[in-house]
Amino acid sequence: MPCSDTFLFRFGIIADPQYAAIAPNAAMDRYYANSLAKLVEAIEVFNAQELSFVMTLGDIIDGIWESFDDVLPVYEKLRHENLFLLGNHDFAVPAEHLAAVSTRLGLPSPYYAFSHRGWRFVVLDGNEVSTCAPPADHPYRQMAAERLAALTARGAVNAHPWNASLSDEQFAWLAAQLDAAEAVRERVIVMNHYPVYPPNEHDMWDRERIIDLLCGHDNAVAYFCGHNHAGNYGKTGGCHFVNFKGMVETETENAFAIVEVCEGRLEIRGFGREESLSLAL
Repeated sequence: MPCSDTFLFRFGIIADPQYAAIAPNAAMDRYYANSLAKLVEAIEVFNAQELSFVMTLGDIIDGIWESFDDVLPVYEKLRHENLFLLGNHDFAVPAEHLAAVSTRLGLPSPYYAFSHRGWRFVVLDGNEVSTCAPPADHPYRQMAAERLAALTARGAVNAHPWNASLSDEQFAWLAAQLDAAEAVRERVIVMNHYPVYPPNEHDMWDRERIIDLLCGHDNAVAYFCGHNHAGNYGKTGGCHFVNFKGMVETETENAFAIVEVCEGRLEIRGFGREESLSLAL
């Protein structure tokens, strides 16, 4: 329910438009081209609200570089601050474009943080150590192969090439952000493309250390992600883990959300297939 007099601010969430002007994959219920009209609908709803920003949780496109030329003008109609993070399908472009993906979307850096009204938002680059994002000769490609092989040998449920992990450097940066936020009494929402909890085949390869880090900080109250188009939710320690549903799924049903930040809870108002949640802090 709405926060009424304890309302602080609102922001919008979109996950996995995965737009491409290609035929649908009906077997997987993915209708890539239809995401353009769904984005138009979502932005119309967002523009009718007073929002601080709108975040898209990765997979803006489905691997065709020219798709950015179609989808970014739709986002330009948004009257609020427009923020992105990157997903694995954003990097399924030809190799010569890999280094330009972040720049094409106007990211200040592949991972970043910002503060708003006493809250800190920490935005991760979940693709950093992966089989999709680093250039072919980059050490992180070899590291990704080794991490995936180790998980496969253990029979881990998330041992799949469509998942990824953080570098040790980015993980240390995340820890420093949590500590810095704690020092100034900021609550933290972490945003990433990939889920980490509850255990699922779509989770980050280094899910355990991320969960342990977040649960070790009382100010880390939520982790928002996409990637698993079916959506998911869990809570461990004091942190809520919300996996938003993929917009690309289904021929006609949309999926997006508005998050209302309150003094004592987060209210997630879902549209279309997205479920509404009330998360006590």
